[in-house]
Amino acid sequence: MFSLISAVADNNCIGKNNKIPWNIPEDFAFFKKTTLGKTCLMGQATYESILGYLGKPLPGRKTVVLTLNKDYQVPDGVRVFNSLDDAFAQLKNEDVFICGGASIYKQTIDRVDTLYITHVHQSPDGDTFFPIINPALWKEIAREPHAGFDFVIYTRNSKL
Repeated sequence: MFSLISAVADNNCIGKNNKIPWNIPEDFAFFKKTTLGKTCLMGQATYESILGYLGKPLPGRKTVVLTLNKDYQVPDGVRVFNSLDDAFAQLKNEDVFICGGASIYKQTIDRVDTLYITHVHQSPDGDTFFPIINPALWKEIAREPHAGFDFVIYTRNSKL
C-alpha cells in the first residue's frame, strides 16, 4: 500500500531552502509514529535534508531514495531507484510512505491510497509547495485538531 505523508501550510508551502519553515515537535512525533517500521520513499534532496538534520537515514524505517543520478551513493541498507515506476513496481508489497519532496509528491499524489497531512495554520514564505488536495478526489476520514495545526487523514474518494 502506498501513502503520502507531509506537513502542509495554509498556503501549501512545505519548505524553504530545503528546510521545513516551522518547528512543530508534535508533527515530528506523528511522522515518526506513523512511519516507524515502514518504507519511506523520498527524493534525493529530502534524503539529504534528513542526513543534514539527523546525520543518518531515518532510524527504524527502510529508506528508499529516488534520484536521476545513476551513480548516487548511499550507505548499506538504503535503496536507490532512478525511476518512479521501478520503485512502485519493486515496493508494491511493502507499506510505503511517500515523504517528499515537492516533485515526488506531485508525481505520486494520483498513485497513492491515503494522505496523512498535518495542516499547519501558517502561511510562511517558501520555495517548495504541496500539490492541491482536490476534494473531488480525496475524502477526509479523520481529523485531530491541535493549537496551530490539525492531523488529517484522507482516502481516495470511492465515488470515482
